[in-house]
This record gives sequence, structure tokens and C-alpha cells, in this order.
Amino acid sequence: MKLRVFALVGTTALTLAACSSNNEDTVNNAEMNQPAADLNALSNDAATDAANAEAEALGAQQQQLEQENASDNTVNPADADEQNVSGM
Repeated sequence: MKLRVFALVGTTALTLAACSSNNEDTVNNAEMNQPAADLNALSNDAATDAANAEAEALGAQQQQLEQENASDNTVNPADADEQNVSGM
């Protein structure tokens, strides 16, 4: 077990040592690390799109409920008929 751990630590150390500081993937340009100047505008656009989508979904749901209620043909009893239930 100790031999495996020693071999693993040695291999890891050699692998990390092989990584040089002259890596082409390293970004040295400060502009590359900065967020876009219009990040606030993009986030506002995303929030507006989400709000519009939610409003559209709620509008469709309201329209569906109105259609369901319009197709309901049950007759509601009159107030006088409701009051007369105790006499039965």
C-alpha cells in the first residue's frame, strides 16, 4: 500500500513539474479576463425575456380558464331557493 501511494505521489509530482510557465493556454491579457462591458444590458435583456415569457404563459392560462368557465352551463339556484332548504 505504501509503495502504491509513493508511486502515485511521485507520478503526480512529475506530471506537475512537466507543466511549464510558458503554457500557451495561459491568458496574460487583462482584457480577456474582464467581463463584457454590456453585461448589465445582457442581464436586463434576459430578465425582460423571462418576464415576458411568464406573462405570456399566465395570459394563456387565464384565457383557458375563461374558456372553461364560459362553457359551464350549470344553473345557480336563486337566493330564495337556497333560503328555502331548511323548510324541506
